[in-house]
Amino acid sequence: MSYQADLARWFAQLHAGTQPLLLPNPWDGGSAKLLVSLGCQALATTSSGFAATLGRLDGAVTRDEALAHACAVAAATDLPLSADLENGFADDPAAVAETVRLAIEAGLVGCSIEDHTGDGAAPIYDFDDSVQRIAAAAEAAHAGRVHLVLTARAENHLHGRDDLDDTIARLRAYGEAGADVLYAPGLTRIEDIRRVVAEVGRPVNVLAYPGAPPVSELATAGVKRVSIGGAFAFAAIDAVARAARELRELGTYGFLERARSGSALAQRAFGGIDPQR
Repeated sequence: MSYQADLARWFAQLHAGTQPLLLPNPWDGGSAKLLVSLGCQALATTSSGFAATLGRLDGAVTRDEALAHACAVAAATDLPLSADLENGFADDPAAVAETVRLAIEAGLVGCSIEDHTGDGAAPIYDFDDSVQRIAAAAEAAHAGRVHLVLTARAENHLHGRDDLDDTIARLRAYGEAGADVLYAPGLTRIEDIRRVVAEVGRPVNVLAYPGAPPVSELATAGVKRVSIGGAFAFAAIDAVARAARELRELGTYGFLERARSGSALAQRAFGGIDPQR
């Protein structure tokens, strides 16, 4: 518990630098070890990337599965690990708090809770309900010796609600309710991001998203963390699909050169023997 508490404090401190914390999202223990070998300072799970490893779409993973997955990724590295816990896998604030408590028991030092309901007809929780859910999560996150770094997510811009005023109001309320980091995935205009940073009063995470500004611009805007969601996992899926199409449609093996490079990276990251030898 003492080590976990120290790791949580370090994770919190990584949000206080002059440059954004770059927080990549592994999808299994191997990808976590690879990212460690490439010099990453902290990691976070990806709900969509993990779901893809099970042949499912995002939102189709249970709480038990997500926590077991996060525990396995945490065991693969000594770096701080935060977990994408979707909406806490519950509507009720008490159940969301229980999810956070279980995250601490699983050895995590951070987690995110979003205000997306999972219901396409009403995708965002009502304002007051959303705040109560984050308040319950924050109480659980900060009640014990491990001060779990809680990220509160306002999901408006991923679900067709491009209302920046509402997003900022939600983020400010989530911060006042106890969230440590605030996050509105889907924002891409630098002027909107600057406004969020200026008005919410907590470290802000920005998602690497099509059209989003580069890290250098985000740093100038005061962003404290940049994450990538499932992007690396799906980039890997794309690479496999390209290789399979080449083999099936052309009957050639150009992918072997990339495989050789990947094997060398794995050998260095995992400390094993190159499987192509």
